Amino acid sequence: MDFEFAPEQLAFVEEVEKFLDENDDPEVFDVTRENMAQIVDTPKRRAFMAKLGERGWLGMTWPKDVGGSEGEGVYEYLLNEALARRGGPQIGKGVGIIGKTVIAHGNDRLKGEFLPKILRNEVEFAVGYSEPNAGSDAASMQLKATKVDGGWLLNGQKTWTTSAHFAEWYWVGARTDPDAPKHHGISLFLVPLDQPNITVKAIWTMGDERTNEVYLDDVFVPDDYVVGELNKGFQYISEALDLERFTLFTYSPIKQRLDLLTDYVRDAVRDGEPLKSDPVVRQRIAQLHTQAEVARVLGLKFVAASAKGGAPPTSEASEYKLYATEYSRRLADATMDLTGPGSQLRVHTAEAPLVGRAESTYRYTVIDTIGGGASEIQKNIIARRKLGLPKNF
Repeated sequence: MDFEFAPEQLAFVEEVEKFLDENDDPEVFDVTRENMAQIVDTPKRRAFMAKLGERGWLGMTWPKDVGGSEGEGVYEYLLNEALARRGGPQIGKGVGIIGKTVIAHGNDRLKGEFLPKILRNEVEFAVGYSEPNAGSDAASMQLKATKVDGGWLLNGQKTWTTSAHFAEWYWVGARTDPDAPKHHGISLFLVPLDQPNITVKAIWTMGDERTNEVYLDDVFVPDDYVVGELNKGFQYISEALDLERFTLFTYSPIKQRLDLLTDYVRDAVRDGEPLKSDPVVRQRIAQLHTQAEVARVLGLKFVAASAKGGAPPTSEASEYKLYATEYSRRLADATMDLTGPGSQLRVHTAEAPLVGRAESTYRYTVIDTIGGGASEIQKNIIARRKLGLPKNF
Protein backbone atom coordinates (compact mmCIF):
# COMPACT_ATOMS: atom_id res chain seq x y z
CA MET A 1 0.00 0.00 0.00
CA ASP A 2 1.01 3.64 -0.51
CA PHE A 3 1.66 5.36 2.82
CA GLU A 4 1.73 8.86 1.31
CA PHE A 5 -1.34 11.01 0.75
CA ALA A 6 -2.41 12.14 -2.72
CA PRO A 7 -2.30 15.86 -3.65
CA GLU A 8 -6.11 16.17 -3.45
CA GLN A 9 -6.07 14.61 0.01
CA LEU A 10 -3.39 17.04 1.19
CA ALA A 11 -5.46 19.88 -0.27
CA PHE A 12 -8.39 18.70 1.85
CA VAL A 13 -6.17 18.80 4.95
CA GLU A 14 -5.24 22.40 4.14
CA GLU A 15 -8.92 23.26 3.77
CA VAL A 16 -9.71 21.67 7.14
CA GLU A 17 -6.80 23.44 8.86
CA LYS A 18 -7.94 26.79 7.47
CA PHE A 19 -11.46 26.12 8.74
CA LEU A 20 -10.10 25.21 12.18
CA ASP A 21 -7.99 28.39 12.28
CA GLU A 22 -11.08 30.46 11.48
CA ASN A 23 -13.06 28.75 14.24
CA ASP A 24 -10.33 28.54 16.88
CA ASP A 25 -11.82 28.83 20.37
CA PRO A 26 -10.33 27.62 23.69
CA GLU A 27 -13.80 26.52 24.77
CA VAL A 28 -13.92 24.15 21.80
CA PHE A 29 -10.30 23.00 21.54
CA ASP A 30 -8.15 21.79 24.43
CA VAL A 31 -5.22 19.48 23.67
CA THR A 32 -4.67 18.72 27.36
CA ARG A 33 -7.88 16.68 27.46
CA GLU A 34 -6.20 14.13 25.19
CA ASN A 35 -8.72 11.81 23.50
CA MET A 36 -11.36 12.64 26.09
CA ALA A 37 -12.02 15.97 24.33
CA GLN A 38 -14.62 14.30 22.16
CA ILE A 39 -16.87 13.39 25.09
CA VAL A 40 -17.34 16.93 26.40
CA ASP A 41 -20.62 18.67 25.64
CA THR A 42 -21.08 22.46 25.53
CA PRO A 43 -23.27 24.70 23.34
CA LYS A 44 -20.15 26.00 21.58
CA ARG A 45 -18.94 22.50 20.78
CA ARG A 46 -22.33 21.52 19.37
CA ALA A 47 -22.40 24.68 17.27
CA PHE A 48 -18.91 23.96 15.98
CA MET A 49 -19.84 20.41 14.95
CA ALA A 50 -22.98 21.77 13.26
CA LYS A 51 -20.67 23.91 11.10
CA LEU A 52 -18.88 20.72 10.05
CA GLY A 53 -22.26 19.35 9.04
CA GLU A 54 -23.04 22.45 6.99
CA ARG A 55 -19.84 21.86 5.01
CA GLY A 56 -20.85 18.26 4.32
CA TRP A 57 -18.02 16.87 6.44
CA LEU A 58 -20.23 14.71 8.67
CA GLY A 59 -21.19 11.48 6.95
CA MET A 60 -18.76 11.94 4.07
CA THR A 61 -18.58 8.19 3.53
CA TRP A 62 -22.34 7.64 3.78
CA PRO A 63 -24.36 6.76 0.65
CA LYS A 64 -25.80 9.71 -1.27
CA ASP A 65 -29.37 8.50 -0.84
CA VAL A 66 -29.13 9.13 2.92
CA GLY A 67 -27.38 12.48 2.68
CA GLY A 68 -23.74 11.45 2.39
CA SER A 69 -21.29 12.01 -0.45
CA GLU A 70 -19.90 8.46 -0.77
CA GLY A 71 -16.39 9.80 -0.21
CA GLU A 72 -13.33 7.70 0.49
CA GLY A 73 -12.72 6.75 4.11
CA VAL A 74 -9.31 8.42 4.07
CA TYR A 75 -11.01 11.85 4.07
CA GLU A 76 -12.93 10.96 7.22
CA TYR A 77 -9.65 9.79 8.73
CA LEU A 78 -7.87 13.04 7.80
CA LEU A 79 -10.71 15.14 9.23
CA ASN A 80 -10.77 13.22 12.52
CA GLU A 81 -7.00 13.44 12.92
CA ALA A 82 -7.07 17.20 12.29
CA LEU A 83 -9.77 17.66 14.93
CA ALA A 84 -7.86 15.50 17.41
CA ARG A 85 -4.65 17.41 16.77
CA ARG A 86 -6.39 20.54 18.08
CA GLY A 87 -8.00 18.75 21.02
CA GLY A 88 -11.47 19.26 19.59
CA PRO A 89 -14.63 17.15 19.34
CA GLN A 90 -14.48 14.45 16.68
CA ILE A 91 -16.99 12.82 14.37
CA GLY A 92 -17.29 9.91 16.79
CA LYS A 93 -20.35 7.91 17.76
CA GLY A 94 -23.13 9.52 15.76
CA VAL A 95 -21.53 9.38 12.33
CA GLY A 96 -19.62 6.15 12.89
CA ILE A 97 -21.15 3.72 15.37
CA ILE A 98 -24.82 4.71 15.24
CA GLY A 99 -25.08 6.22 11.76
CA LYS A 100 -23.27 3.48 9.87
CA THR A 101 -25.10 0.72 11.75
CA VAL A 102 -28.51 2.29 11.12
CA ILE A 103 -27.64 2.70 7.42
CA ALA A 104 -26.67 -0.97 7.18
CA HIS A 105 -29.35 -2.54 9.36
CA GLY A 106 -31.95 0.01 10.52
CA ASN A 107 -35.57 0.23 9.41
CA ASP A 108 -36.93 3.14 7.39
CA ARG A 109 -38.26 4.92 10.48
CA LEU A 110 -34.86 4.93 12.20
CA LYS A 111 -33.14 6.08 9.04
CA GLY A 112 -35.62 8.89 8.49
CA GLU A 113 -35.55 10.07 12.12
CA PHE A 114 -31.87 9.85 13.02
CA LEU A 115 -29.70 10.14 9.93
CA PRO A 116 -30.64 13.75 9.06
CA LYS A 117 -30.13 14.79 12.70
CA ILE A 118 -26.69 13.18 12.78
CA LEU A 119 -25.66 14.99 9.61
CA ARG A 120 -26.73 18.32 11.16
CA ASN A 121 -25.27 17.40 14.59
CA GLU A 122 -28.65 17.84 16.24
CA VAL A 123 -28.46 14.76 18.44
CA GLU A 124 -26.01 13.19 20.89
CA PHE A 125 -25.85 9.48 21.72
CA ALA A 126 -24.59 7.40 24.62
CA VAL A 127 -23.52 3.80 24.01
CA GLY A 128 -24.57 1.13 26.51
CA TYR A 129 -22.75 -2.19 26.22
CA SER A 130 -20.79 -2.68 29.47
CA GLU A 131 -22.42 -3.98 32.63
CA PRO A 132 -21.07 -4.69 36.14
CA ASN A 133 -20.49 -8.34 35.12
CA ALA A 134 -19.94 -7.74 31.40
CA GLY A 135 -17.12 -5.31 30.75
CA SER A 136 -14.97 -6.02 27.74
CA ASP A 137 -16.93 -9.25 27.22
CA ALA A 138 -20.03 -7.55 25.80
CA ALA A 139 -21.56 -10.92 24.89
CA SER A 140 -22.13 -11.57 28.61
CA MET A 141 -24.57 -8.66 29.00
CA GLN A 142 -27.70 -9.46 31.01
CA LEU A 143 -29.83 -6.31 30.73
CA LYS A 144 -33.25 -7.91 30.26
CA ALA A 145 -35.65 -7.06 27.41
CA THR A 146 -39.13 -8.54 27.87
CA LYS A 147 -41.63 -8.56 25.00
CA VAL A 148 -44.88 -6.72 25.68
CA ASP A 149 -47.66 -5.45 23.43
CA GLY A 150 -46.17 -3.03 20.90
CA GLY A 151 -42.62 -3.16 22.16
CA TRP A 152 -40.22 -4.17 24.93
CA LEU A 153 -39.58 -3.47 28.61
CA LEU A 154 -35.92 -3.01 29.57
CA ASN A 155 -34.71 -3.79 33.08
CA GLY A 156 -31.18 -3.81 34.45
CA GLN A 157 -27.99 -1.81 34.80
CA LYS A 158 -25.25 -0.54 32.50
CA THR A 159 -21.92 0.92 33.55
CA TRP A 160 -19.09 2.98 32.01
CA THR A 161 -21.67 4.75 29.82
CA THR A 162 -19.85 7.88 28.79
CA SER A 163 -22.06 10.78 27.61
CA ALA A 164 -25.22 9.46 29.30
CA HIS A 165 -25.45 12.65 31.40
CA PHE A 166 -25.89 14.88 28.34
CA ALA A 167 -26.95 12.63 25.44
CA GLU A 168 -30.52 12.58 24.17
CA TRP A 169 -30.58 8.94 23.01
CA TYR A 170 -29.23 5.68 24.38
CA TRP A 171 -27.83 3.07 21.97
CA VAL A 172 -28.19 0.06 24.21
CA GLY A 173 -27.80 -3.69 23.97
CA ALA A 174 -30.15 -6.03 25.84
CA ARG A 175 -30.80 -9.75 26.03
CA THR A 176 -34.00 -10.61 24.18
CA ASP A 177 -33.55 -14.39 24.26
CA PRO A 178 -32.14 -15.62 27.59
CA ASP A 179 -32.04 -19.22 26.37
CA ALA A 180 -29.83 -18.54 23.35
CA PRO A 181 -26.02 -18.92 23.44
CA LYS A 182 -24.37 -15.81 24.86
CA HIS A 183 -23.26 -14.44 21.48
CA HIS A 184 -26.83 -14.74 20.27
CA GLY A 185 -30.06 -13.54 21.81
CA ILE A 186 -28.87 -9.91 22.13
CA SER A 187 -30.68 -7.04 20.39
CA LEU A 188 -29.94 -3.35 19.94
CA PHE A 189 -32.38 -0.59 20.91
CA LEU A 190 -32.56 3.19 20.59
CA VAL A 191 -33.99 4.67 23.78
CA PRO A 192 -34.64 8.34 24.72
CA LEU A 193 -32.75 9.16 27.91
CA ASP A 194 -35.17 11.77 29.26
CA GLN A 195 -37.44 9.20 30.90
CA PRO A 196 -38.25 9.02 34.63
CA ASN A 197 -37.54 5.26 34.60
CA ILE A 198 -33.90 5.87 33.63
CA THR A 199 -31.45 6.89 36.37
CA VAL A 200 -27.96 8.17 35.51
CA LYS A 201 -25.30 8.27 38.25
CA ALA A 202 -21.83 9.76 37.81
CA ILE A 203 -18.55 7.85 37.97
CA TRP A 204 -15.43 10.04 37.92
CA THR A 205 -12.33 8.54 36.34
CA MET A 206 -8.67 9.04 37.21
CA GLY A 207 -8.51 11.21 34.08
CA ASP A 208 -10.93 13.76 35.64
CA GLU A 209 -13.62 12.77 33.15
CA ARG A 210 -17.14 11.67 33.91
CA THR A 211 -18.62 8.36 32.89
CA ASN A 212 -21.83 6.89 34.29
CA GLU A 213 -23.88 4.06 35.68
CA VAL A 214 -27.31 3.81 34.07
CA TYR A 215 -30.28 2.04 35.66
CA LEU A 216 -33.33 1.06 33.58
CA ASP A 217 -36.55 0.15 35.39
CA ASP A 218 -39.43 -1.00 33.14
CA VAL A 219 -38.30 1.31 30.32
CA PHE A 220 -40.68 0.86 27.37
CA VAL A 221 -39.19 0.77 23.83
CA PRO A 222 -41.54 0.53 20.81
CA ASP A 223 -40.87 -2.21 18.26
CA ASP A 224 -39.86 0.42 15.68
CA TYR A 225 -36.83 1.32 17.81
CA VAL A 226 -35.28 -2.12 17.62
CA VAL A 227 -32.16 -1.79 15.43
CA GLY A 228 -32.01 -4.45 12.75
CA GLU A 229 -33.08 -8.03 13.35
CA LEU A 230 -33.90 -9.38 16.76
CA ASN A 231 -31.18 -11.40 18.45
CA LYS A 232 -28.46 -10.21 16.04
CA GLY A 233 -27.35 -7.30 18.17
CA PHE A 234 -23.98 -8.75 19.08
CA GLN A 235 -23.06 -8.99 15.40
CA TYR A 236 -23.91 -5.29 14.98
CA ILE A 237 -22.06 -4.38 18.17
CA SER A 238 -18.94 -6.20 16.97
CA GLU A 239 -18.98 -4.26 13.69
CA ALA A 240 -19.47 -0.98 15.53
CA LEU A 241 -16.69 -1.73 18.02
CA ASP A 242 -14.24 -2.04 15.14
CA LEU A 243 -15.12 1.53 14.15
CA GLU A 244 -14.89 2.71 17.77
CA ARG A 245 -11.48 1.15 18.29
CA PHE A 246 -10.12 3.13 15.40
CA THR A 247 -11.95 6.46 15.45
CA LEU A 248 -11.82 7.09 19.22
CA PHE A 249 -8.06 6.60 19.58
CA THR A 250 -6.46 9.00 17.15
CA TYR A 251 -2.78 9.12 16.30
CA SER A 252 -2.16 12.86 16.00
CA PRO A 253 -2.35 13.69 19.75
CA ILE A 254 0.16 10.91 20.43
CA LYS A 255 2.58 12.32 17.84
CA GLN A 256 2.08 15.78 19.28
CA ARG A 257 3.10 14.58 22.74
CA LEU A 258 6.14 12.80 21.29
CA ASP A 259 7.25 16.01 19.60
CA LEU A 260 6.84 17.94 22.88
CA LEU A 261 9.00 15.42 24.72
CA THR A 262 11.63 15.47 21.96
CA ASP A 263 11.83 19.27 22.09
CA TYR A 264 12.20 19.12 25.87
CA VAL A 265 15.04 16.59 25.70
CA ARG A 266 16.77 18.63 23.01
CA ASP A 267 17.02 21.69 25.27
CA ALA A 268 17.01 20.34 28.85
CA VAL A 269 20.08 20.23 31.08
CA ARG A 270 20.51 17.86 34.03
CA ASP A 271 23.41 17.96 36.46
CA GLY A 272 25.13 20.44 34.20
CA GLU A 273 25.00 18.17 31.13
CA PRO A 274 22.64 18.33 28.14
CA LEU A 275 20.00 15.63 28.55
CA LYS A 276 20.30 14.79 24.86
CA SER A 277 23.92 13.70 25.43
CA ASP A 278 22.90 10.79 27.67
CA PRO A 279 23.08 7.63 25.48
CA VAL A 280 20.27 5.94 27.41
CA VAL A 281 18.00 8.93 26.83
CA ARG A 282 18.94 9.04 23.15
CA GLN A 283 18.15 5.36 22.75
CA ARG A 284 14.77 5.75 24.44
CA ILE A 285 13.79 8.70 22.25
CA ALA A 286 14.88 6.83 19.13
CA GLN A 287 12.75 3.83 20.13
CA LEU A 288 9.74 6.04 20.77
CA HIS A 289 10.01 7.66 17.35
CA THR A 290 10.34 4.27 15.65
CA GLN A 291 7.34 2.89 17.51
CA ALA A 292 5.31 6.02 16.69
CA GLU A 293 5.79 5.32 13.00
CA VAL A 294 4.54 1.77 13.55
CA ALA A 295 1.39 3.14 15.18
CA ARG A 296 0.84 5.58 12.31
CA VAL A 297 1.21 2.87 9.67
CA LEU A 298 -1.12 0.48 11.51
CA GLY A 299 -3.75 3.24 11.40
CA LEU A 300 -3.26 3.66 7.66
CA LYS A 301 -3.58 -0.12 7.24
CA PHE A 302 -7.04 0.08 8.79
CA VAL A 303 -8.01 2.94 6.46
CA ALA A 304 -6.76 0.99 3.42
CA ALA A 305 -8.54 -2.20 4.49
CA SER A 306 -11.78 -0.28 5.09
CA ALA A 307 -11.61 1.14 1.57
CA LYS A 308 -12.18 -2.37 0.19
CA GLY A 309 -15.80 -2.24 1.36
CA GLY A 310 -17.85 -4.62 3.45
CA ALA A 311 -17.70 -4.86 7.25
CA PRO A 312 -14.96 -2.94 9.09
CA PRO A 313 -11.71 -4.95 9.21
CA THR A 314 -11.70 -6.51 12.66
CA SER A 315 -8.10 -7.62 13.12
CA GLU A 316 -6.69 -4.35 11.71
CA ALA A 317 -8.87 -2.37 14.12
CA SER A 318 -7.65 -4.43 17.07
CA GLU A 319 -4.01 -4.24 15.94
CA TYR A 320 -4.16 -0.47 15.76
CA LYS A 321 -6.09 -0.01 19.00
CA LEU A 322 -3.80 -2.35 20.93
CA TYR A 323 -0.53 -0.96 19.62
CA ALA A 324 -1.48 2.74 19.62
CA THR A 325 -2.93 2.85 23.14
CA GLU A 326 -0.17 0.73 24.68
CA TYR A 327 2.41 2.87 22.87
CA SER A 328 0.69 6.00 24.16
CA ARG A 329 1.03 4.66 27.69
CA ARG A 330 4.73 3.87 27.14
CA LEU A 331 5.22 7.40 25.86
CA ALA A 332 3.49 8.76 28.97
CA ASP A 333 5.80 6.65 31.19
CA ALA A 334 8.86 7.91 29.32
CA THR A 335 7.70 11.52 29.63
CA MET A 336 7.33 11.17 33.41
CA ASP A 337 10.78 9.56 33.64
CA LEU A 338 12.67 11.99 31.42
CA THR A 339 11.13 15.22 32.69
CA GLY A 340 11.89 14.34 36.32
CA PRO A 341 10.05 15.01 39.61
CA GLY A 342 8.46 18.20 38.27
CA SER A 343 6.39 16.08 35.90
CA GLN A 344 4.13 15.20 38.83
CA LEU A 345 2.80 18.75 39.01
CA ARG A 346 -0.75 19.16 37.74
CA VAL A 347 -1.52 20.15 34.17
CA HIS A 348 -1.38 23.92 33.42
CA THR A 349 1.21 24.47 36.18
CA ALA A 350 3.40 27.10 34.51
CA GLU A 351 6.67 26.12 36.20
CA ALA A 352 6.25 22.38 35.52
CA PRO A 353 8.04 20.67 32.63
CA LEU A 354 5.78 20.74 29.55
CA VAL A 355 3.43 22.95 31.62
CA GLY A 356 2.25 19.87 33.50
CA ARG A 357 1.11 17.99 30.41
CA ALA A 358 2.94 14.86 31.53
CA GLU A 359 0.86 14.07 34.60
CA SER A 360 -2.52 14.46 32.90
CA THR A 361 -1.33 12.36 29.96
CA TYR A 362 -0.14 9.68 32.37
CA ARG A 363 -3.64 9.43 33.87
CA TYR A 364 -5.55 9.60 30.59
CA THR A 365 -3.53 6.94 28.79
CA VAL A 366 -4.48 4.26 31.30
CA ILE A 367 -8.14 4.82 30.40
CA ASP A 368 -7.37 4.56 26.67
CA THR A 369 -6.07 1.01 27.03
CA ILE A 370 -9.44 -0.03 28.50
CA GLY A 371 -12.06 1.88 26.46
CA GLY A 372 -13.39 0.14 23.36
CA GLY A 373 -12.21 -3.23 24.71
CA ALA A 374 -9.19 -3.73 26.96
CA SER A 375 -5.79 -4.69 25.57
CA GLU A 376 -6.27 -8.30 26.62
CA ILE A 377 -9.44 -8.49 24.53
CA GLN A 378 -7.62 -7.05 21.50
CA LYS A 379 -4.90 -9.70 21.86
CA ASN A 380 -7.53 -12.44 21.88
CA ILE A 381 -9.21 -11.03 18.77
CA ILE A 382 -5.89 -10.88 16.91
CA ALA A 383 -4.97 -14.38 18.05
CA ARG A 384 -8.24 -15.91 16.84
CA ARG A 385 -9.12 -13.89 13.76
CA LYS A 386 -5.67 -13.04 12.40
CA LEU A 387 -3.47 -15.90 13.60
CA GLY A 388 -6.12 -18.63 13.58
CA LEU A 389 -5.36 -19.80 17.10
CA PRO A 390 -8.00 -21.76 19.03
CA LYS A 391 -9.97 -20.09 21.83
CA ASN A 392 -8.24 -22.12 24.55
CA PHE A 393 -4.65 -21.68 23.47
